[in-house]
Amino acid sequence: MTLKTALSVWPQYVLPHHALSQFMSKLTHCEKTWWKNAFIRLIIKLYRVNLAEARHPDLSHYPNFNAFFTRELAEGVRPINTEARGIACPADGAISQIGRIAQQQIFQAKGHQYSIEALLGGDQEWSERFSNGSFATIYLSPRDYHRLHMPVDGVLKRMIHVPGKLFSVNNTTVSAVPELFARNERVVCLYETAQGPMALILVGAIFVSSIETVWHGVVTPPTITQARNWDYPENTIQLAKGAEMGRFNMGSTIIVLFGENQVDWLENLIANTPVKLGEAIGHYR
Repeated sequence: MTLKTALSVWPQYVLPHHALSQFMSKLTHCEKTWWKNAFIRLIIKLYRVNLAEARHPDLSHYPNFNAFFTRELAEGVRPINTEARGIACPADGAISQIGRIAQQQIFQAKGHQYSIEALLGGDQEWSERFSNGSFATIYLSPRDYHRLHMPVDGVLKRMIHVPGKLFSVNNTTVSAVPELFARNERVVCLYETAQGPMALILVGAIFVSSIETVWHGVVTPPTITQARNWDYPENTIQLAKGAEMGRFNMGSTIIVLFGENQVDWLENLIANTPVKLGEAIGHYR
């Protein structure tokens, strides 16, 4: 670990992650016009946000910064892959890692792996269903669209809110903090698909003020000490490929899991490859 990396990462072990995120939530939900417009313009300038893609490009439409950050896209700017066996990208962002799950271990970065069971909050039954399967980890930067969509048709079976830390999920921190994605607070969404199981894991991070899903609303906050579970046994929540399933109020990472022999990822997808919502990232076998 270089000195620069150490200075970036080590303070995160002692920072009050959730208190900082609560403070950020107050800032991003402030409705003072001068403040929210200044904040929005700063982010647009710093991260080169393409406001022309937004459904509402006029800043006066947004009552606060968070409304801008979770803005809708204009119709047609992110066409959803229509191939019958195609796997659609669930978010704008960049590939952090992608590949096969080695038995129960998912690759995080050089020298770092974490277990499926830890990622899923200790759910052994579902963890076994993803053994030797496939995973894709996608990082969303502040410039990206922050709503999350379904890669394929799916029926929601279970949601788990797993408590944890809120380390940054940038490349520097991911490469240095062991088992980061299994340590951060996260919302695990487990689905049945026509080809087998699928999981979408919404990973929290420093300054991510909340995570929400379309069927539940805001899942986090509150901050919790024990995992919370919701089961959906009656197949009441069915989401089509491309449908919105959740969002980050501030940016973070989504992890996609499929079972063994379910999918093949596109060969050109490697770490740091930029991706867009709706484009094909793989195919069912």
